[in-house]
Amino acid sequence: MDSRPLHPDSIAAQALGWIDEATRAVIPPIHVSTTYLRDPDNQYRSGRVYARADNPAFDQAEAVINALEGGREALLFASGMAAATACFQALRPGDHVLVPQVMYWSLRNWLAAFGADWGVDVESIDMTSPAALRAALRPGRTRLVWVETPANPLWSITDIADAAAAAHAAGALLAVDSTVATPVFTRPLALGADLVMHAATKYLNGHSDLIAGALVTRADGEHWQRVRKVRSQIGGTLGSFEAWLLVRGLRTLPLRVRAAAASAQRIALHFAAHPRVREVLYPGLPGFAGHAAAARQMQGGFGGMLSICVTGGEAAAIAAAAKVRLWKRATSLGGTESLIEHRASVEGPGTPAPADLLRLSVGLEQVDDLIADLEQALA
Repeated sequence: MDSRPLHPDSIAAQALGWIDEATRAVIPPIHVSTTYLRDPDNQYRSGRVYARADNPAFDQAEAVINALEGGREALLFASGMAAATACFQALRPGDHVLVPQVMYWSLRNWLAAFGADWGVDVESIDMTSPAALRAALRPGRTRLVWVETPANPLWSITDIADAAAAAHAAGALLAVDSTVATPVFTRPLALGADLVMHAATKYLNGHSDLIAGALVTRADGEHWQRVRKVRSQIGGTLGSFEAWLLVRGLRTLPLRVRAAAASAQRIALHFAAHPRVREVLYPGLPGFAGHAAAARQMQGGFGGMLSICVTGGEAAAIAAAAKVRLWKRATSLGGTESLIEHRASVEGPGTPAPADLLRLSVGLEQVDDLIADLEQALA
């Protein structure tokens, strides 16, 4: 038999080809039990004790995500925030961490409060600058470097391989929020990262009908063991039905993200010289500041997210968003439907989003329809 490793598309389409042994069903059942039977001698030889720590409903989704990322182990969480915050809750008071100035706003706000309350020294830097990263690292004190690339909502790019080398030289771990890139376009562990985080609500699921998060590790070290304890003891675990839905979404992941990225590229090129658009922010544009780094680490596409800055400022941007017919004015990204949002209004004070910026999540609609709708809204 051919022993070649399976292409990621095949891994996703068959969800690793798992079969339910009891029924031979190609779609495994949903396991809803919260507790498991002890053996007569009071042992748990099945390996199952209690569903908060170990739910068989998680097994397939975790295995698929781990295979797609090329990791050692994956863990599901109740949300992307639960997954991301577990990385920081696994740190100790006094640890120094570096985070980007441009990042998911909910995590940024949580870190501002958590760092002060827990005693973790959180420092924000321009993560797109290798020099800034190296200058901020404190050998022996910096425990974690957190990277988001492309970074929401400016889609700035951090060179993962360079950041990993710098972090490791200082004795720190590198964690990458790869929600937007997905394992279809970027595999951070192969570039030297230690951890990968996904807000699985977004592209991994892709249907805007569940909240979930995932972490993948390259090695089973002390920090990862503490992450496991955070999930089990704090209880940020996913429901069984949501885990089953996530497997369903993962099966079409490569098809969805490639289609969205192709449409996003066309939209970015179309509006790059538009008279009512001041700037288009998209890593796939040759003139984008992070394009060269993105081209090195994003294979096959630049993602389905972009932002446009509207000529005329905040009022013009909000007015354009009010006039769309096909695009939906809603928060989130990665679903089959295209979304538009005035991001500065959502993020509030301290946002890096310019007041004239509209964030676009490109879905699976016909791209000419999406372009036409934006044209009429801008007009």
